[in-house]
Order: sequence, then structure tokens, then C-alpha cells
Amino acid sequence: MSACRRLAALLVLLLLVLRAGLPLSVAMAQPLDRAAVEAQFRDWLGGTIWPRARAAGVSRRTFDAALGGIRPDWDLPGLVPPGTRPGPQHQAEFGAPALREAAAVGRRLAAREAPALAAAEQATGVPARIVLAIWSRESAYGRAPIRHDLFRVLATRGFMSPRADYFAEELVAALRIAEAGPVPRDLMKSSWAGAMGQPQFMPSSYLAHATDGDGDGRADIWRSRPDTIASIAAYLGQHGWVAGRDWGFEVRLPARVSCTLEGPDQGRSIADWEALGVTRVSGRPFPAHERRGEGFLMMPAGRHGPAFLVTPNFYVLKAYNMSDLYALHVGHLGDRIAFGSGAFARGWAPLGGLDRSGIVAIQRRLEARGRDVGGVDGLPGYKTRREIGRWQEASGRAATCFPDPGMAAAMAR
Repeated sequence: MSACRRLAALLVLLLLVLRAGLPLSVAMAQPLDRAAVEAQFRDWLGGTIWPRARAAGVSRRTFDAALGGIRPDWDLPGLVPPGTRPGPQHQAEFGAPALREAAAVGRRLAAREAPALAAAEQATGVPARIVLAIWSRESAYGRAPIRHDLFRVLATRGFMSPRADYFAEELVAALRIAEAGPVPRDLMKSSWAGAMGQPQFMPSSYLAHATDGDGDGRADIWRSRPDTIASIAAYLGQHGWVAGRDWGFEVRLPARVSCTLEGPDQGRSIADWEALGVTRVSGRPFPAHERRGEGFLMMPAGRHGPAFLVTPNFYVLKAYNMSDLYALHVGHLGDRIAFGSGAFARGWAPLGGLDRSGIVAIQRRLEARGRDVGGVDGLPGYKTRREIGRWQEASGRAATCFPDPGMAAAMAR
């Protein structure tokens, strides 16, 4: 085939893709017969999901009301239709709101929803400010638009996504919720990832943690503020929140204290950290009851950013979302809501623009030296950060505990 004919064929393919409304990254892998895929989708719902739902106690009436006539949502990101390869994955559902505005709204809601927040704290030990901060981060206190049909999202992802088995399980869980009927089916809205309502619970989390906070006999996390508050608190309480302890403190780390001491596996009492010269940036002493408890050094940007002593409650926040920065956002916003505190005392310095492939190269060099970097994933987690610091110290460099563009080449020497 001549170059001109190949180009013409490619243009025809592109035209068909655009008319079909397919994501280009999916369609360019190979031509896709959407009608055939949708037929497979219907067969999968009837032949795989219905038997699993029936075994879980879902009636045929509920199943048909939720999934009858449903079609895949081709606009969802990250789909992998049969015979195609995964494309780029989205990383977040909501952008972080402005902290100042979020704190101001949180203070107003703290007064308005005081009875529900007090009841939740009494039941779980989770402070009101932490519940409010998660509520803000997940759905902007219920103001963020959540428009996707839960069942269509989960069915589409359960049939064709990189985590199809997980989403199929969540679809069955959603059907169990529909069977119980806390809200009408048309109100069961979710994010594009299948997270539901104001707390952004996956269906399995709803079944495990959703709580009736207003006493009407149902847990309505879509419309009820008291139910939302009670459910967030129950989630954290059941994941091990330690009543009476804070989430953590921003600290000053003296130069003589190595950044390689970071990590949840290197805890020591806060009094011991204090003896090393670690102090709060506020200048206030650590609370007496906290000094007896365990603390962990956490430096998400190594020596290029702020340092924290975090408590076990920090890792409970990570049970809600496994990101260090998510947990920091929640803890910090909670402090701003309750105490009016401002920004972190130390900001993040410019970080040299190293991409994930560059971090992968560093991780591979460290693994070749027998170091545990927590997996070669291109993400500078605490194990990668501290092994970088150990390499820096062993090679006579100042330890920053953070990757930089020339590091992989230096390790190869």
C-alpha cells in the first residue's frame, strides 16, 4: 500500500472513531465494534452479575430496576473494552478546594451541624474538625456536582476496566444497597469512579460504615447532613481512630537529625523526638498527653519541604485515601477550621521537574544495591525517599531524601 493510500485509510478510521464518539486512545489500538461489545455487556450482566446478585439476596425486581436496559457509559475515563489495551488513567476525582474558603465554610457548618458533630464524636472519638475536613475534601460539603448514575458507572467498569473484578464486586454491593432501599434508585448518584454521595463511599464502604445520624431509620449519604457526618466518623472510628490524639504536628527538624528516620516503621515517643531537638514550628510545646504517645517522622518532599511528626491517626486518615498528601490536606484543613491556623510554616521548594520515568531509574539503581524502595513505581514514597537519603549519606552527600534529575547517573558511577 502506498503512503498516500495508508494516509487515506487512517483518515477514514479517524472519521469513524469521531462519529462513534470513542476515546481516541482506545479506538486507535484497533477498530472497535461497539454493538458487539454492548451485546457482550448485556450477556455479562445476565450471565455473571445476576447469579452473584441473587446469591447475595438481591431480588429480580431490584436487579431489573437498577440495570434493565442499561448501556455502557463510553465517556468514562480509563476503559478497556474487550481486545484493547489500557490507556492513561485519571488520578483524582475532585480538585482540592481553596483552603481558606473551605475552612470558612467548615466553621459555619461546625456551628450549624453542632449536634450531629457532637454525637458523632461521642460515638467514635473522631473530632468534628476532622469529619468536616473530609467532608470538604470529598464533596465540598455536598456542593460538588455528583451526576453519574451509580449502576451504569459500576456496570461499565465491572465489564471493561483494569480493575474489573473489583468493580463487579462493588456493583453487587450497590445492588444490595438498592434492595434495602435507603433512597430511590434515581438518587443513587456517584462520581465517575463509583464513589457515592457526600462522603464519597464505595458501595462496600457504605455497607460497612454508613450510619443513620438523624434517626429516621436509614443512612442517606446523598441528602442527609447528619447521616453524612455520622458515616464519615464511623468509617474513621472503625479503622482505628485513637480518641484524644491529634493527627500530627508540623515540626522543625534540626540538620543533625537525619531525614532517613522517616517512616511508619521507625516510630518513637514524641518525647524521644523532642530529646533529639525536634520542635513544633508554632513554638508551643507538644501537649503532655501526646509526648507519651508514638510519633512518626513524615517528610513528603524530603528536606525540600515541611516536616511533620504524625500520630497513628494520620494513618487512619490514609485509610480513607492512601495518599500522604490527602491525609495532610485533611489534617491541615481541620486545624484551620478549628483553630484558625494558617499555611504550613515551610512551603515546598521547586523540585527540579523529575518525571516518573526518572524516579523509576533511581528506584531500579537502589534495588540493584539491595535496597527496599517499596516497589519500582515511579512514585517517591517514604521508602524511596529514605533509601535516597541513605545513599546520599553513604556517598558523602548532604541528605535531602528526595530524587533529583542527576541522581540515577550518579548512582551508576
